[in-house]
Amino acid sequence: MAKRRQRRRREKELRHAPRSLTPQAAADGHVDGPVERLVYSREQAAQALSVSLATLDRRVVPAIVTVKTEWGARLIPVAELERYVAERREEPRIPQRRADRSGRRSTLPPELVARIRRERAQGATLGEIARRLNLDDIPTAQDGRQWWPSTIRAVLLRSEPLRSARAAEA
Repeated sequence: MAKRRQRRRREKELRHAPRSLTPQAAADGHVDGPVERLVYSREQAAQALSVSLATLDRRVVPAIVTVKTEWGARLIPVAELERYVAERREEPRIPQRRADRSGRRSTLPPELVARIRRERAQGATLGEIARRLNLDDIPTAQDGRQWWPSTIRAVLLRSEPLRSARAAEA
């Protein structure tokens, strides 16, 4: 690497290296090292909260004390923003366990389920069973307009474990 590049790299590292603030420098008002942040601009505050600038202006700024400069910039004190976040912090939600059943509970009468199973066992297709139920004006379980082959299939699949459980009991 060229000497000039090495020198520039060292100078850059020195410029960006953290320095401690000496008591004399603090008394003189000269600050060479990193300074603790006192305020955020609106953009910086929105980025720190991971919200849009519009959300910050609509929801956060009205709820906190801000500093308005002579040139019209609005600054948000770090302590005020931390207080705002601390007041609204919530514990993580514990996911609730759902019952083992999936989907909606069937409200079909057992006689209707038996009829569907019987017609299917006799060789009727799902479409034929659906057409017959529609012709007989039998309402669906969830008050749908009509029976569909997919609905018949769902009834058959849902009633399968019940049938095998009853057969095991007998």
